[in-house]
Amino acid sequence: MASRLRTAVVVAVSTLLLAVGAPAAADPVVPSPAQAPTEGLDGANDFACSPSAEHPRPVVLVHGTWADAQTSWKSLVPQLKSEGYCVFALDYGYKATLTYGNPLNLFGGDDIAQSARELGGFVDSVLAATGASQVDVVGHSQGGTLARQYMKFDGGADYLNPAANKVHTLVTLGATNHGTTYDSKQIVGDIAQEFGIPVTFVAAATVGPSAVQQFVGSPFMQLLNAGGDTMPGVDYTIIATHHDAVSTPPELTFLTAGAGATVDNVWVQDGCPSNETTHATLPTDPRAMWMVMRGLDASYADRVPSPC
Repeated sequence: MASRLRTAVVVAVSTLLLAVGAPAAADPVVPSPAQAPTEGLDGANDFACSPSAEHPRPVVLVHGTWADAQTSWKSLVPQLKSEGYCVFALDYGYKATLTYGNPLNLFGGDDIAQSARELGGFVDSVLAATGASQVDVVGHSQGGTLARQYMKFDGGADYLNPAANKVHTLVTLGATNHGTTYDSKQIVGDIAQEFGIPVTFVAAATVGPSAVQQFVGSPFMQLLNAGGDTMPGVDYTIIATHHDAVSTPPELTFLTAGAGATVDNVWVQDGCPSNETTHATLPTDPRAMWMVMRGLDASYADRVPSPC
């Protein structure tokens, strides 16, 4: 009986690993840290761009786990450019340490703290090139969580002197802000651990540590959210969809505003209950993108009607 149960758990764990981290096969290309892609992102990563008076802050786009900038932001980049923004997007989290593997060569697979430092270097490059004093950040999935790590621990925001913040506005799409159960797959993994199957180690060694770090209750999540969700002087727009089966339960993405911060927690279905946007389509869904544009510039909603 015990043998059969163990076999069943092994099968379940295999399913978990496949469901959590089995991207489409691709020929790996080793990038530099925080690579700034341009192919398929016409208008992005123009380091000669001068911010306009209407939009003085460049926008930095941060993709999610095992994703990339080109796939994630192919719809949002042209929309931002049409509004006159300087737009930048990076690919991050490709390499990992000897302790944590990433042999499938996946962007966003590395340790989130390390990726946050990559993001910090990229933001500094954007600020230096454009002459801006601050950026706005849009992050999908891990990208939103990564931005919060950068703001809290790596210079993106200054708790004691918000006037020195490098990030003015953070807009997130399905971010794993308080962790995810991966649609209850975490429960399967917890059961497997009880049977001595090192799921956490196997997952981290196979697809990189970032997936495990985003589990609900992980040490990473506890540290990130200790002392409050927000940083003073930052405006947050947190976007979720009821049809999210990756960042689950989806309401865990919402933040509670602390001193000196503003938070707008919104569902894509607010005012449009028929919307069926999923986690994967949040960066391309017209209504979600409208919410992003509104989060970056409140006047956008006065000029452009919300799609449904």
